[in-house]
Amino acid sequence: MGERRSQAPKAEDAGGFQTTHWSLVLRAGHREDRDADAALAALCQRYWFPLYAYVRRRVADVHEAQDLTQAFFARLLEKQCLAVADPQRGKFRCFLLASLKHFLANEWKRGHARKRGGGVRPLRLDLEVGESRVSLEPVDDVTPERLFERQWVLTLLDVVMRRLQDEYESSGKAKQFEQLKEALTSDRQRLPYAALAAELKMSEEAARQAASRLRKRYRELLREEVSQTLAEPEDVDDEIRSLFEVLGR
Repeated sequence: MGERRSQAPKAEDAGGFQTTHWSLVLRAGHREDRDADAALAALCQRYWFPLYAYVRRRVADVHEAQDLTQAFFARLLEKQCLAVADPQRGKFRCFLLASLKHFLANEWKRGHARKRGGGVRPLRLDLEVGESRVSLEPVDDVTPERLFERQWVLTLLDVVMRRLQDEYESSGKAKQFEQLKEALTSDRQRLPYAALAAELKMSEEAARQAASRLRKRYRELLREEVSQTLAEPEDVDDEIRSLFEVLGR
């Protein structure tokens, strides 16, 4: 999944609005911009696995799929692909998938995969772990596109959960996080607050409030993470709705 604590930089425009990671990349375009380069690398490091899952669904040979994935990101970080998928550049995930399809089509036309790295220092992708994760996917007729979308959502949720856990651990509340994280996925009315309160040595009402704060912070981090993959912050709500619809299919 990449380095858990990596944080890409943000920049402010003249009006004081903090740009998101992806909007920073789009603003920089093909110009040299170290902040934009770092932002793009951080996004790729977080969201490489859905791309690998897509490639593996289309490419039977493991080593070829790994070579293609690594070569794709090496090419992307050279900024040779930023003009691709222009009508959908508002969403990083749409841009990535369109760019990958374009890349694969060109590689297959040449009849060979560009070798890992392609002369550019590659991202540190744990492709062996990625292969293990892909092997857990059911063998069904799901399309590579559907698999990509599902893994994108699962990766996003994992990133958010890891960020939340890191925050609690950094503030000395690791045990509280472990005890209350069920509140993020369970019916809040059915949680055993009395037992949780006893375990955490607090009142039942305090446990309820702590769980409420955990849910609130999770929602904030989810919105923040999604916003980092969009060009326009006002699109966050629509993007969250569309992403969760993927899991319901």
